[in-house]
This record gives sequence, C-alpha cells and structure tokens, in this order.
Amino acid sequence: MKYLILADIHSNLEAFEAVLFDAEGHGGFDRVWCLGDVVGYGPNPSECIGLLRSYDHICVCGNHDLAAIGKIDIADFNEDAALANEWTSVQLSDEDREYLASLQESHLEDNFTLVHGSPSATVWEYITSSFSAMKNFKHYYTQFCLVGHSHVPLYFEHDELLVNEGYMGHGDKLKLGETRLIINPGGVGQPRDRDPRASYAVFNSDEMTIVNYRCSYNIGITQEKMEEAGLPGFLISRLGWGV
Repeated sequence: MKYLILADIHSNLEAFEAVLFDAEGHGGFDRVWCLGDVVGYGPNPSECIGLLRSYDHICVCGNHDLAAIGKIDIADFNEDAALANEWTSVQLSDEDREYLASLQESHLEDNFTLVHGSPSATVWEYITSSFSAMKNFKHYYTQFCLVGHSHVPLYFEHDELLVNEGYMGHGDKLKLGETRLIINPGGVGQPRDRDPRASYAVFNSDEMTIVNYRCSYNIGITQEKMEEAGLPGFLISRLGWGV
C-alpha cells in the first residue's frame, strides 16, 4: 500500500492539484493521510475540502479547520490569520462545516499516530526542534507519529537518550526501522522553508519507506484569487517566498 501524506493544504487548490498529479507520477497512492489545516489562508476552502473528500482518506483537524467553524476563538490568531479565517468561514457550505466538525484531533492507523500539531497539544504545538520532539515521544504509543503545523519537512528520531533531527529535501528517503520517529511532510499550500514548491510525502508500507517530494505549481493563479478575495497582502506575497 502507498499512502499520500499531506499537511497544511490551506485552501490552496492549485498546490493541492499539483501534488495529486505529481504523486501519480511517482507511482500513485492508495489512500490519503491528511494532517489537518485543509482550510485557512488561501482562496479555495470549499473546493479543497471537496477534492480531499473525493479520495479514500483519513484527516485530522488543524487549528484553522476549527477556527473556520467557530471551535477556536480567532482572537488566538495573528491579525492576518484571523482575517483569513473570518473570510474562510463565510465561504463554507453547511456540508463543509459538518465535515470539518467531524474531524478528530488524532487518529491511530496501524503503527502510526496522526495529529496536526503534536501528540501533547494536537492542534497548537509546533515541533520544530529536538527539544520539543523529545518531550512529545512520551505522549504517543505507536512507533511513528505524523505531524504538520510548522509547514517544514522534518523528522525526529528517538535514539536511546538522544533525539536526532533532520530536514527532508526533495527525494529524501527515510527507511523505517525499529527506532521511533516523528515526521512532518511539510506544507502543501504554504511552505515555510524558503522553498515555495508544495511539499508532501509518500509512505510505502511494503518497503517501509517514507519519501519527501516537492512540486511546482502556478503560484500566480493562487495569488490572483487571493487578491480578488481581498485576503491580506502578506499572505499573498509569502507564497512566492516560501516563508
């Protein structure tokens, strides 16, 4: 089985479609594992929800998913994110809202735990260092944990008393063995590692490998849609910088 691992689509339909097309070119996939924040920031929240739902998939909720349906106070977000969440909320259909409301904060699948933020704070905490990873290994019980939220493709390996960390570039492969791992596939719709290409990963359960991939998409189309929607300028410009 092959699993397409996605995080932080953020209403970016062009990036999402590019990832799906690119993944087919790398051998395809059987199921999608989505690590939350399907909506927020971008111009096509309803369309991204519909596209995700057209695939066999599992999805956990992210903080923007919850904010869009009023389950998180937007006062907890910075000004640009709050404005985008207010705009997003108006775009959602009743069916979209029901779908987002149905998402759980964590999901167990075979030997994987799926969350958006971290095992200890499922929708809010960023795991960006070996220090933050270390304390989270005790908060889940499977061998592997998949996270999003930081929009950066990283992995953290628990090796006895140490945590080794690494960045996953395009084509980098992790061989899953006996050590415990926390893995972030990077962001589909708003990468933040100074590479504007959409980031995703594929898990091959037969080979027990996870490979990171990057793919280009037409950022200009997404930016034009955001401008027409009146979304904040920084959210528009950052797509071109990958920050």
